[in-house]
Amino acid sequence: MIASEIKRFGIKMAIAVLLLIIGLVLLANVRKVSAANISDTITSPDTTDDVRGTTNNISGSLGPLEFRLNTDEDEGSLAATLQILLVLTVITLAPSILIMLTSFTRIVIVLHFVRSALGTQSTPPNQILIGLALFLTFFIMSPVVTQVNANAIQPLSRGEITQEEAFNAGVAPVRTFMLEQTNIKDLRLFMDIAGITTVDTVDEIPITVVIPSFIISELRQAFIIGFLIYIPFIIIDMVVASTLMSMGMMMLPPTMISMPFKILLFIIADGWNLIIGELVKTFY
Repeated sequence: MIASEIKRFGIKMAIAVLLLIIGLVLLANVRKVSAANISDTITSPDTTDDVRGTTNNISGSLGPLEFRLNTDEDEGSLAATLQILLVLTVITLAPSILIMLTSFTRIVIVLHFVRSALGTQSTPPNQILIGLALFLTFFIMSPVVTQVNANAIQPLSRGEITQEEAFNAGVAPVRTFMLEQTNIKDLRLFMDIAGITTVDTVDEIPITVVIPSFIISELRQAFIIGFLIYIPFIIIDMVVASTLMSMGMMMLPPTMISMPFKILLFIIADGWNLIIGELVKTFY
């Protein structure tokens, strides 16, 4: 059995190597054809009138028809390749940009704190919490997105500004948003690590310093809000636990009894409206 398996594996590897060699040979031929000027002759028994409307380096006449096509590389091909590479890079980093440079981090952490404080395990599920955090992020970041579109994307699409100017104009609103939410202590920490002593304006602070400072500030703010959310639910757990111990029901899990009371408190206080409303207001 082992010998037959090894034999089959060897056959498969040989076929794979053969296909790879054939592919490389075909690719080399394609590159040779694309690098040269293509010329061909097509014979037709039809009329010998001149072919009109040939403006793209194509000339010829019927009977026989001579067909020439030039595929010279233009100077803009390198710029087009770099643009495609830049677009692919942005698409790859889009999830990280969405999570780290917006309000998403604070919102999703607070929502998970709410679920943990209620003790409902997986209710609401992760898909609901992430979806809610995503749409709240769109709501909060809509003014910033509008500024980026008006100052960078639209002028660049009309050819009024260069790519570098579009990048600077697009980063400016996001930078302003992050600086408004960043703690000065965190900003100073990364400035000291980067060796930046003093700056005249906040515009002189590199974006590489602003981004980690913003993320640390968001984590701190989210944990502070989560702590405040936990306090009333911890009080309910303590009351229920002490009541059960005084009744001698030590074998009964306190969380099983306290969870309905916590859900009831959350409903009476209109918890989702209260928490989401106050959470969104922290960005304004």
